[in-house]
Amino acid sequence: METDTAQGLANLAYAMDTFYFLIAGAFVMLMAAGFAMLEAGLVRAKNTAEILTKNIALYSVACIMFMVLGYNLMYPGGGTGFIPEIAFLVGETSGDDVIAALAAGEEGATYYSGMADFFFQVVFVATAMSIVSGAVAERMKLFSFLMFAVVFTAVIYPVQGYWNWGGGWLSSDYGYSDYAGSGTVHLAGAVAALAGVLLLGARRGKYGPNGQVNPMPGANLPLATLGTFILWFGWFGFNGGSELAVSSFDSANNVAKVFVNTNMAAAGGAVAALLTVRLIWSKADLTMALNGALAGLVSITASPLTPEPHVATLIGAAGGILVVFSIITLDKMKIDDPVGAISVHGVAGILGVMIVPMTNPDATYLGQAVGVAGIFVWVFVTSLVLWGLIKLVMGIRVTEEEEYEGVDIAECGLEAYPEFTAGRG
Repeated sequence: METDTAQGLANLAYAMDTFYFLIAGAFVMLMAAGFAMLEAGLVRAKNTAEILTKNIALYSVACIMFMVLGYNLMYPGGGTGFIPEIAFLVGETSGDDVIAALAAGEEGATYYSGMADFFFQVVFVATAMSIVSGAVAERMKLFSFLMFAVVFTAVIYPVQGYWNWGGGWLSSDYGYSDYAGSGTVHLAGAVAALAGVLLLGARRGKYGPNGQVNPMPGANLPLATLGTFILWFGWFGFNGGSELAVSSFDSANNVAKVFVNTNMAAAGGAVAALLTVRLIWSKADLTMALNGALAGLVSITASPLTPEPHVATLIGAAGGILVVFSIITLDKMKIDDPVGAISVHGVAGILGVMIVPMTNPDATYLGQAVGVAGIFVWVFVTSLVLWGLIKLVMGIRVTEEEEYEGVDIAECGLEAYPEFTAGRG
């Protein structure tokens, strides 16, 4: 009877954790809609249909390539620590073995379905690829971008993900700590975007001959605001799901704390960014407030469990302040990022990783710095080579005329706002 009760409780725990994992993954999948709306709101009207096409296509490509290769590259049965083994099938756990291990109270027993884990991980890789989309907007060829997405989601992202979450050298040799991916997801996506932007160049007319920065305001700020709130909502699954379980007393409390800290960091980032631009320009700036909230979320993602809520708010505020100066600095360097993705996910991602030892005694500044450097070098070099090959073979930038008319017409043959065609160019 006692054995039956233990197995019944183990079944219940397994079902609860698997269901929670799937729901958290669905939250993160909604972030694809958030990125699409944010980017569609921050680009000009003549480029809206193409950016939306890009977002639904990249999500689909990420799902397919991560299933075919990426997942088992990131979570192999072995490997050298630097180079994982390659496999081609998503594995599933044995029900009887798992329930028996749970019932026996074995430490480290799997608490959720292997398929649930794949689903949760695939929406993460899609998130990383979405970061690239906004940074190269308004002048990149659609199918060149998707060709990059194929290789990034199948190989580039999974290899550095293996280094951290798959048992590779960063976690095993240096104790690198990144709870939900400030470095593994956000920094990786931003670095890939940076490599693309450097080869692609700025939008025509963005920078003047005397160094002035010419504003190119987005077409739909209400849409951008909606996208930010959707991302904020989806982040509860992003960070909360990374606890991996909810069926025990400790895990349930941890999830609750992660939710609170995630929310407070976003709030701190938005307020801090808004106050910063008020001090600089004597006016509020909606786009900076939106990016401040996102920077706060990125900053807390590496360690949303260890700080207390007031500290999480300060971490988010630091990200919000930093992102304002980062966006201004990149513009001065003539690095054209229409949505601020490199600053939000890259600069705030580094902050998030490096601030972990302040609240997590198990992490070290050396280990975190090695993690940042390792991710940056791997992703930047491989992405730069890949972008270069794509540029050589099929080109990465639309023509000057196509850019002037809008990539909606050039790449998609339709416009998102056809009744406003008189305003094109």
